[in-house]
This record gives sequence, C-alpha cells and structure tokens, in this order.
Amino acid sequence: MDLSGAQWFKSSHSGGNDDCVEAAWLGTEQVGVRDSKNPTDPALIFTQAAWRAFTTAVRGD
Repeated sequence: MDLSGAQWFKSSHSGGNDDCVEAAWLGTEQVGVRDSKNPTDPALIFTQAAWRAFTTAVRGD
C-alpha cells in the first residue's frame, strides 16, 4: 500500500517527543500505525474496528 500521501498524527498525550507512534486514517476502513522515530520503516495496517477496540482497551473504557 502506498502511504506517501498519508497524513500522520501523534496523540495529544505524546508530550511532543519523538518516542511514540503515529497513526493515519487510510480511507474509510483502515488505520496505519508507525514508529515516529523510524517513519520510513513499514507501517502496520489495521481495520478501523480493530484500532477502535485497541484504543478502547488502552483507555479502559
């Protein structure tokens, strides 16, 4: 998948450092996740449902 046009963002809780992950919405069904220290390394791709389940579990909702 070509991710060159993806708009990556960090969590507002990242504290502005480079030791975190970045995410990008990839259309309506997928989310890309990458290491902010190595943005040219391959990204992981998840369905939006899987990403939502992960973030919900991390927040403890």
